[in-house]
Amino acid sequence: MAKIAVITDTNSGMSNEEAAKLGVIIVPMPFNISGTEYFEGISLTQDQFYEKLVGGDDISTSQPTPGSVMEIWDKALEDHDEVVYIPMSSGLSSSCQTALMLAEDYDGKIQVVNNHRISVTQKSAVLDALYLANKGLSAEQIKDKLLEEKANSSIYITLDTLYYLKKGGRITPAAAALGTLLKIKPVLQIQGEKLDSFAKARTMKAARQTMIDAIKADIEGKISEGGKYKFNVNVAHTNNYEAANQLIEDLKVEIPQAEAYYVDPLSLSVACHIGPGALAIAASRVIE
Repeated sequence: MAKIAVITDTNSGMSNEEAAKLGVIIVPMPFNISGTEYFEGISLTQDQFYEKLVGGDDISTSQPTPGSVMEIWDKALEDHDEVVYIPMSSGLSSSCQTALMLAEDYDGKIQVVNNHRISVTQKSAVLDALYLANKGLSAEQIKDKLLEEKANSSIYITLDTLYYLKKGGRITPAAAALGTLLKIKPVLQIQGEKLDSFAKARTMKAARQTMIDAIKADIEGKISEGGKYKFNVNVAHTNNYEAANQLIEDLKVEIPQAEAYYVDPLSLSVACHIGPGALAIAASRVIE
């Protein structure tokens, strides 16, 4: 049986401590903050990131250099036969396309999974990859299975502020001003490659319920197909720990049939566009 290394990036929300416990290798994502480069989980913690974000620092996302990615792959291949690499969605970053190109020089030993996942659904794919590797599947077989299951997940996100969407040019200043005046809490969705608008609510309570109703509908439909498949429920957040922990407790009541429940930080690559205080609900089918 081939020895498989599972590698992902920090966009999965998986901490270095959790990754080490599971045997997962993490590629740190770089950020440029007011002219200085930082690496998530190495020279930049979640708390430091939000301190700089709220403080008005100019933050932009970047991607790992080809050399740094290949160095991590090469090191993994020193004591593994093959690698399954699960980066963030190609629809949200060019790092996935770069990895696909780099993998062409590895004679099939590196299998890059472009399954259009990010944050907690990306983490779910990592857990699935570990499970499949333990079952004896090859790296290519694991990639094929993850691609087959790529659409069986959903994420809904509600924001505490429109400021960062306006700052990033994703909504106009006029729309942001009106939304702030009316205290609108937008609900966004990630279905596949893109972050899109889903609904609008007048309060955070209403936005939470909109997300719960939406994820329940997706679970009943494409994710579990009426209870045919098992699934996990996730809550993610941007520096909003207390609300996230309360939300997961509510979801245990609302959706008691889930296989497992997780709370994780949202990817900082997403957080820099939506700001602190956001909450997300996600669900992913469990591969069996």
